[in-house]
Formats: sequence, structure tokens, C-alpha cells
Amino acid sequence: MFQAADGAFSFAEDSFSRFPSQSNIYGLCEAGEQQLLAATLKGRVVSFRYQELQHKIRPVAKEVQFTYIPVDAEIVSIDSFNKSPPNRGLVVGITFIKDSGDKATPFLNIYCDYEPGSEFNLESIAQSCLNLELQFTPFQLYHTEVQCGDGGSETVFLLSGHDQRIHLYKENASLHQFEEQPVERLFPELQELPSNVLWLDMLNVPGGRRLSAFGCQNGCVGLALVNQSGPEVLQSWRVQQDSPVSTVLLFPLSCLTEPRQTGGGKGGVEIGCYNLLVTSTIEMAVVYRNVQEHGMSHPLFLSESDQWDAVLCALVIDLDFDGQKEVLLGTYGQKAKNGGDGQFQMLWRRNFKSPLLSIIYLDLTGDGVRELALLTLKGLHVMQHSLTSTADLVLQRLSQKAATLMNNLEFATSKDSEENDVSAKKLESTLQAPFI
Repeated sequence: MFQAADGAFSFAEDSFSRFPSQSNIYGLCEAGEQQLLAATLKGRVVSFRYQELQHKIRPVAKEVQFTYIPVDAEIVSIDSFNKSPPNRGLVVGITFIKDSGDKATPFLNIYCDYEPGSEFNLESIAQSCLNLELQFTPFQLYHTEVQCGDGGSETVFLLSGHDQRIHLYKENASLHQFEEQPVERLFPELQELPSNVLWLDMLNVPGGRRLSAFGCQNGCVGLALVNQSGPEVLQSWRVQQDSPVSTVLLFPLSCLTEPRQTGGGKGGVEIGCYNLLVTSTIEMAVVYRNVQEHGMSHPLFLSESDQWDAVLCALVIDLDFDGQKEVLLGTYGQKAKNGGDGQFQMLWRRNFKSPLLSIIYLDLTGDGVRELALLTLKGLHVMQHSLTSTADLVLQRLSQKAATLMNNLEFATSKDSEENDVSAKKLESTLQAPFI
């Protein structure tokens, strides 16, 4: 059971789905709004969702038979996305290595059904495959939305490989298939990489810009601010760490500006800014604050983050509903750790029976409260917020909201009463005035 330092919130394990073989750090993704896909090394993909069975909502883990994946293939990575409007459909990408005996051949399979009515049917999508042979060993498969020249947007796949490059796969709508295109056309910041990229993350920011971050096998971390209308790299930064980078994660967070030099102000102003979390296999995790303003010159290290073996996955979310985000780290040492905002002090940790590989926070049950899905070496854990704690918090928030509404109503009533008194006195004065 998760427990914060102040006892404010807790989690309970709702289900555990054991997989037939191991997975890896690229083996879990969302598939639509309330479904997960988990890939195992031995050519199998499992869908996980909650369904109504016998008038109860129950977790269901089911193997999906994706075509053109041999039973002896080793799946490397999986990712999926819903097409950007006005287009419709779920797209699933799977990379794997087929061992033919004399050599191992890597592939990228992209699944998408263009038949009206089947665009979101996973069983139909799994049978509609574009099979691409690769000339490199694949790593992370990642999707991101880019702005198009006509003002619209489109979602594309980016695939890192052992050839020290990032490969771009974009849909050709007229041919109903995805094609590889030169990455520099849309992502000039991903050229001339210093090493193999192990993790990539991007975030669209106001003004038609995006932040791009990557972490490399040699410990290099890259960050760029890009104007998408060009596209044009406006600024770029790099730092060198001493061990392979396992995760980079861009996220918004309120931060304090520099103290004002005029007007006698003692402190800065709290504004929204963008930050970069970097984890590695040996060193402490670090958050670079307000990267648009300072690049990577303002690091904030997460104490104790290097004491439980390599950090393999991370997430930045508001776990306790207090409006402040927490940093959640999953390690090979079989622990999940939570650090709060500000100085990111350790709040709690929990042990698992096998190493943690990936973390996703989403509403699987459709009740408006998200679940925490944790992929481990042996299977998938789904943790739910304690119903008691959540109910207490809802009642507290409703009470605060009701009190605010009552105060506003009393203020409005009092103001109306004062205005009515003034109007009555004016009318009385008018009636008592001598008629001329």
C-alpha cells in the first residue's frame, strides 16, 4: 500500500496480470482512452482493459494476435496513437527482431484499418499490417504531433536505432500507408546525434513551438527549442553525464522568477514554466528548471534517487490531488519512489517482486479517477486510489465549494440589499420634494 509521509493519500493493488515472458522498458503503451497494450519479448502482445462482466467492472487481460509477428520473434518496442482530427483511427506500431538462424532481421510493423467502422477495432487493426524491414536495431518507438503547413496537425512515429539516428515515419493519406521520410524535414534538431538515443520526449508549447529532449547511450542529454513553422531550431543545449540516460521527460510546473530589481519587491513572481527530468542508470535523477529561460543551467538533483539501483522509468503527475505535481520513479531495484514539488524530497517508496520497467497513469475504469499501471519484468500491476481517501477528499472539496458559494451568495444578497436601501431613500426623497 502506498503511503505519503503525511498520510494524505494511499493506493491499493487492484489486479496483477502475469505475462508468459519478460517485457522491457519500451513494452507498454496506451491504446485509446481506456486500454493498455503490453508487449513481451517472445512475440506476444496483451491488451488490458476493464469490462463489465456479471454486472461488475472486472480487469481483463487478453492476448491480441497481430499478424506478421513470428512466434519466435523478440518484440523490442510498442507504441500507439489516435490520428489527429479530422482523421480517424487507432495506429499501433511494433518493432521486433526475427531470428532466421543465420542472422537476426529487425522489422517495424504498423497496424491501421482504413475500413469505415473498423478504425478503432483492435481485432481488425491487428490484421491490417504494413511490414517494414529495418537496416538497424530498433530502440524506442515514440509518437508526437507536428504542425502542418496548412495550419493543421498530424501525428507521426519516431524510431531511434543503433545507427545513431532517429527515423521518421509519416502517413501517406493517398496511399493509405506509412512511409519513412528524412527526419530533418520536420525535426531539424534530431540531426548529427552524438550517440544512440535511448529515450526521446517532446512537448508542444505556445507560439507554434516545441521542446525536444533526448538522452543517449553515452550519457549525453540534448534539448532544443524549435519553431515548427520553419521548422527552425531557435536554441539548443547539451550536457554530458557519466552513464547511459534511461529517461528524459518534459513537463510544465509553476516556478518562481528572479527577484524584482525595482519597486521594492522582495521576491519573484510565480509563473508557469517548462522543466526537464533526466534519469540515468547510475547518477541521481535531476530536474532542470525553466528550460525555456535557462536551458540546462539550473539543475535540481533528487536526493536519494540513486540509492535503489538504476532508474528505468519516470512519471510527473499530481498523485494526491493537491494541485502540486509529484515525481514518480521506478527502478530496477524493484521500488517505486515519490518525490514532491519544491526541493523534491522523498515522500514514500514501495517494493515490488520484480524490476519496474514502465509507468502509465490513466483512467482505465471510466469513473473519472485514474489508475496507476506499472509494468514489471513479470507482468502488469494496476494500482487504484483508496476509495475511502478519495471519497473523503471529494466531500472535503464539495464542502469548500459549498462554503464559497454561500459566501458569494451572502455577499451578493447584502450588496443587493444595500442597493435597494439606497434606491428606496432616493425614491422617498423624490416624493417628499416640493412640487413646482
